[in-house]
Amino acid sequence: MKAGRQRLDKWLWFARLARTRSLAARLVEDGHVRINGARTTAAARGVAVGDVVTVAAAHATAVLRVADLGTRRGPAPEARGLYVDLSTGDDAPAGDPPPESGPL
Repeated sequence: MKAGRQRLDKWLWFARLARTRSLAARLVEDGHVRINGARTTAAARGVAVGDVVTVAAAHATAVLRVADLGTRRGPAPEARGLYVDLSTGDDAPAGDPPPESGPL
């Protein structure tokens, strides 16, 4: 793998989008993952910082920009640092209340 890139299945596992690395590979091989809009079925395909990864799972579809490649499968807060969620339509972290508009 070239410097600055990481296997897709490994990144999905590090980002906690799959419980195991083999399940991450199966998710890719079954055609549920796109990189920069192009469907891929190769779990060994490399992702780099700035790539947009779309994961269409049974329960939800996530559109994520790769922010970091990671070095291990750590706790959830560490995993959330590997991507920016573009599915919400803004860059605010999930769970933050919308800004108040003031009295009308």
